[in-house]
Amino acid sequence: MNKVGFFRSIQLKFIIIFILLLLVTIQVFSAYFVRGLENELRENFEESIEASVDILQVNLEQAFSKERSDDDDEPTLQDEVQSIVRVNDTTDIMNIQVVDMQSRIIASSDTSHNSNINKKTTDDFINNVLRFGKEDKENAYNRERNRIYRRTVPIYDHEQTQVGALYIEASLEGVYNQLDDINRIFLQGSILAITVSAFLGILVARTITKPIKEMRRQAQTMAREDFSQKVNVYGRDEIGQLAESFNDLNAKLKHSRALTEEERRKLSSVLSNMSDGVMATDRNGFITLLNDAAGILINQYPEEAQGKFLLDVLQLDENSVDISELPDSGSMIIDFSDNEEDYLIRAKFSTIADEDGDITGFITVLSDVTEQEKIERERREFVSNVSHELRTPLTTMRSYIEALTDGAWKDKAIAPKFLAVTQNETDRMIRMVNDLLQLSRMDNKSESLQQEQTDFVDFFNHVIDRFEMNVSEKIELHRDLPNEKLFVWLDKDKMIQVLDNIISNAIKYSPEGGTIRFKATKQKGQLLITASDQGPGIPYDKVDKVFDRFYRADKARSRKLGGTGLGLAIAKEIIEAHHGTIWAKSKEGKGTAILFTLPLVNKKRRGQ
Repeated sequence: MNKVGFFRSIQLKFIIIFILLLLVTIQVFSAYFVRGLENELRENFEESIEASVDILQVNLEQAFSKERSDDDDEPTLQDEVQSIVRVNDTTDIMNIQVVDMQSRIIASSDTSHNSNINKKTTDDFINNVLRFGKEDKENAYNRERNRIYRRTVPIYDHEQTQVGALYIEASLEGVYNQLDDINRIFLQGSILAITVSAFLGILVARTITKPIKEMRRQAQTMAREDFSQKVNVYGRDEIGQLAESFNDLNAKLKHSRALTEEERRKLSSVLSNMSDGVMATDRNGFITLLNDAAGILINQYPEEAQGKFLLDVLQLDENSVDISELPDSGSMIIDFSDNEEDYLIRAKFSTIADEDGDITGFITVLSDVTEQEKIERERREFVSNVSHELRTPLTTMRSYIEALTDGAWKDKAIAPKFLAVTQNETDRMIRMVNDLLQLSRMDNKSESLQQEQTDFVDFFNHVIDRFEMNVSEKIELHRDLPNEKLFVWLDKDKMIQVLDNIISNAIKYSPEGGTIRFKATKQKGQLLITASDQGPGIPYDKVDKVFDRFYRADKARSRKLGGTGLGLAIAKEIIEAHHGTIWAKSKEGKGTAILFTLPLVNKKRRGQ
């Protein structure tokens, strides 16, 4: 934020207001004072003129009332009046005239050659007094445009008979010059007062603006999220209380900021450690926030995904999906699968609303449900396979039992065969149910292993010997086993079940004259066992499915030989329970090899 200049600052405004208030006060005071002084001076001036008028009236009355003889040495009325006028002429009075009843000027203070003595006056101001006998006064301007005071009064003799009029003309310039001097003094005092007031205004304004400037600086500091400083409190007035309130606000903002930061860290930690992806968008559907898990699920960097449209990121068709209707759908499964692997994501949608209930954004929670959907699909397939596997022998048994019920039991040649088939199908169902129960126990980890340290080469030879005694002479069992002792931890019963399944399958699918090879080798702390046959083999795209439940490479042949389709699935569970790995290799027409590994016992540990 830019620094405020002096001419735009509140300090200058305070000074101007202070000076204007002082000017208004001075103007109002001077207006009343000067007007009152003017009236006072004029009244004094008029009183002094009235005093002169009174003296002149008395003297002129005596002069006009005096009886005169024909003696030439005695002054005439005109001379005596002129003498009275001359004596009473003062500096304030500009002109004195005495006029008789015929409007003739008999005496005047102006005795120059231009004097109007013995001339008739034409001034209506004087003639009105002669005519009506009423005194009069007025303020006027003379020919030089100077302000004058005019006064005229009637003159009476001792018998109260009007014998003339007295006219006095006095200059008011002295009064107004005095007022101008006083106004000049007032102006100079006002200028001095304004100067002093401006200086005092600066000091007063600083006392007000200093804490305001400090609060402004503190506000800028708080805007930078620095709440460590406080504003100085200079008093208990309103500004001081404002500073205290500002400090309280600073403390509360600091506390709120700490809580917000703590909540942000918690939220960031929760989002970072969530296995589900979370995406937040604005009201238009553009991504504003997403965690790392969401970036992994949508295969985009979080920084690159921000600002993109949600429907584009989720690969949804904008023409068929309205983003405002997504929260109503609750959730949906989005298919990100490609030609190489399946990839399914479940997206759950919800809205963000403000206090008024208006939608301000959307929250989308993503989770990888590929495995879940795969398990669900396998469960459905498993139920379907179990139903199918049970339906086949049950259908067979029902057919034979119905035949026996219809009278075939009386036929001694057919009845034993029908009963034998029924018993075989019953035994196959029992084996199937037992295998399913075993798989269920292993899935639930409810079946524990009774492991013991065993020489696997010797153990493997015993299992092969058992099969070699019963196998057809047309199938050869070839052993490629080391002559050393290789110890492993295993549950003998469970491992016999694994080997029985593998060897039985090899024998079942081996052609006449075929060879089944058994091999055991050491590989980096592991024992690798291989059992390979020369059977018809398995298509390349079906090799990994041989360990699925109820999978049969040749379904007709497997059922004919009494297989349940669960042997290799059980073998896989047992091998993995022994911390090993099992897999298959096969080529169509060239046979199949089943391989699995078991961890070898450490020699040092075996010695202990």
